[in-house]
Amino acid sequence: MAHWINEAIFYHIYPLGCCGAPRRNDFSAVPQPRLDRLYHWLDHLHDLGINALYLGPLFEATAHGYDTADYFQVDRRLGTNQTLAGLSDALHERGIRLVLDGVFNHVGRDFWAFRDLLQRGSGSPYRDWFVAVRFGERSPYGDPFSYASWNGHAELVQLNTRHPDVRAHLFEAVGMWIDTFHIDGLRLDVADSLDLDFQQALAAFCRVRRPDFWLMGEVIHGDYRRWVNPQTLDSVTNYTCFKGLYSSLNDRNYFEIGYELNRLFGEQGLYRDLVLYAFADNHDVNRVASNLGDPRHLYPLYALLFTMPGVPSLYYGSEWGIAGRRDPWSDVALRPFLDPRDAACHSPYPQLALAIGRFARIRRRLPALRYGRYRQLHVSAEQFAFAREMPGSYVVVALNAAGTTASLEIPIPHAGERLVDVLNGEEAFAIRDGSVVIDPLYPCWARIMEVR
Repeated sequence: MAHWINEAIFYHIYPLGCCGAPRRNDFSAVPQPRLDRLYHWLDHLHDLGINALYLGPLFEATAHGYDTADYFQVDRRLGTNQTLAGLSDALHERGIRLVLDGVFNHVGRDFWAFRDLLQRGSGSPYRDWFVAVRFGERSPYGDPFSYASWNGHAELVQLNTRHPDVRAHLFEAVGMWIDTFHIDGLRLDVADSLDLDFQQALAAFCRVRRPDFWLMGEVIHGDYRRWVNPQTLDSVTNYTCFKGLYSSLNDRNYFEIGYELNRLFGEQGLYRDLVLYAFADNHDVNRVASNLGDPRHLYPLYALLFTMPGVPSLYYGSEWGIAGRRDPWSDVALRPFLDPRDAACHSPYPQLALAIGRFARIRRRLPALRYGRYRQLHVSAEQFAFAREMPGSYVVVALNAAGTTASLEIPIPHAGERLVDVLNGEEAFAIRDGSVVIDPLYPCWARIMEVR
């Protein structure tokens, strides 16, 4: 039986930014239910065709949320556990799955066990909860001991996830999230740094609790099969294709993304049997509208994102083409406060969200776009065509990044009389002798066609 992830279309919200929370936590403050602002997004998510929400980080933290202080309490800047439970119920009532951030590689310096280490020193029962604690050395914060941190960021203290008590604590938290918030999965932060044995143990724990629980890892480099396999995770972030989605358009070089898609998902593709998490931007990278040189390219880019292999994800606000660039010191510009009612009214590209909604509905309508094999049919500088095929369903996607109309002749190695374009008013093209001429192919747009 197919896993629910094959049917998923994700929306990604960074809640501390989206809900307008203060940048730093006052741990003595009364909880503020800012998470309730996400109720205003529910109709919008329905209009976009979204059926899964990746929301995080959410738990009590010092600043940006990836510096956890307490895994068992929702960050007071966002509300309480009851606030999140209510939102989860509302999402599930609308048929929207909920996936949270699992930040297990490291914690913040306000994490309760690390504070105990600061207070008791070598006498703390939690000294072995953290990696490479060495007394007699000093940390960048002047502590009388040093410790391992994530990527040199001393505010992010590396957890010893091989310690049985650490595992028990984290697994207890995940069990509580499943029972209390009815979550459907987790995105594992920095999975490419997180102990692999821990990930396998976590996977076994979650699948006993819920056989359909989905685990996805944040992986930037490496062979994805190291993480995605029956013993470990179900998916990872497809950073391999992330850059090509926009740079192939900027450089007038569809060969770039065509090469990667064929290498990953073609007949001999490395990951042809994996369902990777596909995205054009997120809370860590520039908004795609800021990466593109020509805003008209947003349309063929999202057409490709919603038709290529994998599960597509849309980062909040990017459906309106909002800009955002990271700088060397801060990611704040990538994670703004946003109200969907205002954002829709002030969108620089008001038609983009409507187009993305159409792409999503077509994806949900055509099973080959969710389950079909990938076959490249044509690639040139500014035109690209491929097929998604499975028994009973054969779909051809043709993209034109040029600012002028194009014409393509492509092979159709599948029985049928014509291609019918479900994106553009059921326009049809006759198949003759195993090929078809697609004319016109509209500027900065796409055709999504069924063989009939």
